[in-house]
Amino acid sequence: MQSAVFLALRHGGPTELSGRRRSQPEGADMGRMKRTIIKDWKTRLSYFLQNSSSSNKRKSKKAGKHRNYFRPSPEEAQLWSEAFDELLANKYGLAAFRAFLKSEFCEENIEFWLACEDFKKTKSPQKLTSKAKKIYNDFIEKEAPKEINIDFQTKNMIAQNIQEATHTCFSAAQKRVYSLMENNSYPRFLESEFYQELCKKAPLSRATQGT
Repeated sequence: MQSAVFLALRHGGPTELSGRRRSQPEGADMGRMKRTIIKDWKTRLSYFLQNSSSSNKRKSKKAGKHRNYFRPSPEEAQLWSEAFDELLANKYGLAAFRAFLKSEFCEENIEFWLACEDFKKTKSPQKLTSKAKKIYNDFIEKEAPKEINIDFQTKNMIAQNIQEATHTCFSAAQKRVYSLMENNSYPRFLESEFYQELCKKAPLSRATQGT
């Protein structure tokens, strides 16, 4: 069975826009697309929660090679509302938030943030330079496939910095994107049906109630 994180990362769910939207359909087409996404998301969520719950009963047969991430308890999910960092630090929470952003057409924000986190851990100077150029090509340059919403001055500074890449090349842009997600997408994620479903406690069975 695929892990919970893989399913959440692969599929999308509802979210809000932080910063600039990507080009997308307008009017009636946009409304139909949104309804389709939400309907599809609810179906996948039901399947996802059912399977992640039942997988708790299984142990990994290949310890060390595959790591399963299970649905968090309602109490654990509720902790994500205390701080944005709590959400990002939880692997399931991060996957859920990423799926949420995808449905709002702004998943480039979390993807850029994650790319920067990986970039800062890079030790090899050669890899640092190649990663810096890839991040610039993917997220920063004009008309980049996942272009993020940052000002021209910051883009210019990054273009100069990657010529001699250091671990701080993208610090200003990463802070900007983090702020956008924390102040815009994060509050809407907490209000979403997706998050509210995770916070629900399972109803007591009749047998339990009778004890």
